[in-house]
Amino acid sequence: MSLPLEGLTVVEGSAFVAAPSGGMTLAQLGADVIRFDRIGGGIDHRRWPLTPDGASLYWNGLNKGKRSLAVDLGDPEAQDLVAELVGRAGNFLTNFPAVGWLSYESLRQRGDGLVMVAITGNHDGTTAVDYTVNCAVGYPSATGHADDPRPVNNVVPAWDLVCGQMAAVGLLAADRRRILEGVGDLVTLALSDVALATVSMLGSLAEAQLLGTQREAIGNDLYGAYGSDFPTGDGRRVMVVAISPKQWRGLQSATGTTDAVEALADELGVDFADEGERYLARDRLGGLFGPWFAARTLAEVASGLDAEGVCWGPYRTFIEMVDEDQRCSTVNPLFADLDQPGVGRHLVCGSPLAFAGVEGRGAATAPRLGEHTEQVLADDLGLGATEIGSLVERGVVAT
Repeated sequence: MSLPLEGLTVVEGSAFVAAPSGGMTLAQLGADVIRFDRIGGGIDHRRWPLTPDGASLYWNGLNKGKRSLAVDLGDPEAQDLVAELVGRAGNFLTNFPAVGWLSYESLRQRGDGLVMVAITGNHDGTTAVDYTVNCAVGYPSATGHADDPRPVNNVVPAWDLVCGQMAAVGLLAADRRRILEGVGDLVTLALSDVALATVSMLGSLAEAQLLGTQREAIGNDLYGAYGSDFPTGDGRRVMVVAISPKQWRGLQSATGTTDAVEALADELGVDFADEGERYLARDRLGGLFGPWFAARTLAEVASGLDAEGVCWGPYRTFIEMVDEDQRCSTVNPLFADLDQPGVGRHLVCGSPLAFAGVEGRGAATAPRLGEHTEQVLADDLGLGATEIGSLVERGVVAT
């Protein structure tokens, strides 16, 4: 069976994370995604991390499986070529300003059934990026440790990544309506709305509005249930979570603290079957569990916790993840070992979605900038070799 989105063509005009990650999600599921960039690369083409030769692992990581078209975006002739490409593809994903020749009204003249997903910073069209959104929605003030009042940002651009997935969903939803009703659509998606919707979904918005309570910074503890981190005897650290009754019993059994935990419950007059009570007593409980972890190596901790079905994980650096975690290897069908031109051979992920009967996850390398310019002009726009040669000579496009 083929990948589920084979036959779908999407043109992508993008920079940074949100739109490129959405386009790559579609490409990994089989869509033909054509990304256009300025000649020489856009503002994200050299972002860190870089190889010693200056290749951006960031750019390569977000553009796997796409085709690359390099054009002079300031040239009216190049603009006309991109607009025609969008019209023929019928699908456009972008976080560029949707104005002028890139506006929906202008592009839909190339095809009434155009589906366009336009990502903005805020719902009113003003600018925002992940870090300026994240700081404003409360989470950094609840991240970090109680003895340090400074807010702590998440190093993962979570809102960008969620926004990219929402953009892919939005495009597919509009495509389905086009199939059923024969109409195109302009779908707008604000990065800040993605974050605000998440805060609302998880109850934090209602907590602030209805209860007037300020969420505390609680370090690595799990809010509202029992989950905490412990150092091991060999200098490593693990995270343990006991949400279900089985996990809670397993943690006590593994650490040999069942009687001590029962005595603590009697002392406090609480029932630890209630996960909220476990949360409130987390410091006292941690004092009971901690010595067991401190007396054992990571390997011994792993063996003891696994034997009792405890839900846990080790803290790892990126390097330790690559060296130790079998999930981060070709044992996991998510990954393929591929040779990225200009970078070298390394693990490349496909889609986390696995479809029954479909072999592979769509793992692919990223294109070199402008690698498919001639192919796109010839196959997708029907230009001849003489026309393409003239465009290259005049600097309208680059290969």
